[in-house]
Amino acid sequence: MEGLSDRFHLYFEYKEFDSPDLEGSYKHMDVDFLNMLAEAREIANTPFKITSGYRTDSHNQKVGGVIGSSHTLGHAADIYAPLSTQKFKIMEALIEVGFTRIGVSKNFIHVDNDPSKSQLVLWTY
Repeated sequence: MEGLSDRFHLYFEYKEFDSPDLEGSYKHMDVDFLNMLAEAREIANTPFKITSGYRTDSHNQKVGGVIGSSHTLGHAADIYAPLSTQKFKIMEALIEVGFTRIGVSKNFIHVDNDPSKSQLVLWTY
């Protein structure tokens, strides 16, 4: 992908961002988002296991995602984080690199840089 930093390849594989129903769909991910995520991963110094990246509309519907989900636009990912210490390190790094849209659940952190949505928001599931 053009414009993707070398740092990305240190921490992630493209397939982590594929919608389960469409191989190669990582190509729909926003490059700026991926570069920010890689920078946050480096700062956090803890693994980021991606549980959801790009989603086709049909997969988004299947998993109960909202209509217009940032995942379907390539601007979002969910990071597996079942432990509070992981959540803290990950959230701290995401904020440091400039992410301003973060959702926290029991087992994952959603992060996106969707410019069409409200900024400076934090929510829980």
